[in-house]
Amino acid sequence: MKISPELRDTFRCIGKVRNLTKKECVLEQGDVSRHAYFVESGCLRLWHNDEGKDVSLKFFLQEELCASLQSFHQELPSKYGLETIAPSVVRVCTKQDLRNFMEQSPAFREYVDSVMVRCMANYQDLFADRISNSPEDRYQVLIEREPEVLNTVPLHYIASYLGIAYVMEKVGSGKIRAVIHRGLPMKDIISGFEHLASGRSKGKVVLLREDV
Repeated sequence: MKISPELRDTFRCIGKVRNLTKKECVLEQGDVSRHAYFVESGCLRLWHNDEGKDVSLKFFLQEELCASLQSFHQELPSKYGLETIAPSVVRVCTKQDLRNFMEQSPAFREYVDSVMVRCMANYQDLFADRISNSPEDRYQVLIEREPEVLNTVPLHYIASYLGIAYVMEKVGSGKIRAVIHRGLPMKDIISGFEHLASGRSKGKVVLLREDV
């Protein structure tokens, strides 16, 4: 999530710079989250291994704060993993780093607490969204609220986020991304890709709905 200039400046003051490579894991599912990250550049994703199925839950872009917050806050094993999906530069803070700073500023403590509550509520909304909304609905929300994700995140991760099985052959991702960027309803995009898969057009692409 986007954070205030004050919290951003705090992370830049007390956080340690860390350069991360593509697909570098910073938190394994089942481990306790000990760090929070402020994204200076690049992109990370929060994901969940659901009985062998990779489910992307949230993407974190430049100037966003990311962590497995419930684990970080309550010191419990994380239900999620956190990894980069592109080379990234982050500022890393431990829980103790933040505690030390909060002891010096009650106002900062109050703000951090409010951020934690909002983030955890947001994560709960993400799960409710996956249960109650269709991939078409989630795709529309993505266009309206986080269009930059479509410009940044590889398509197979977006498919994982939407709850769609994604298989691609011989058709460049740029062509697929161009179709998505037209803002078409997801059902029309799926229909178009199935048309390609049927052999009635050059290349083969399959984009199939699956139960979430």
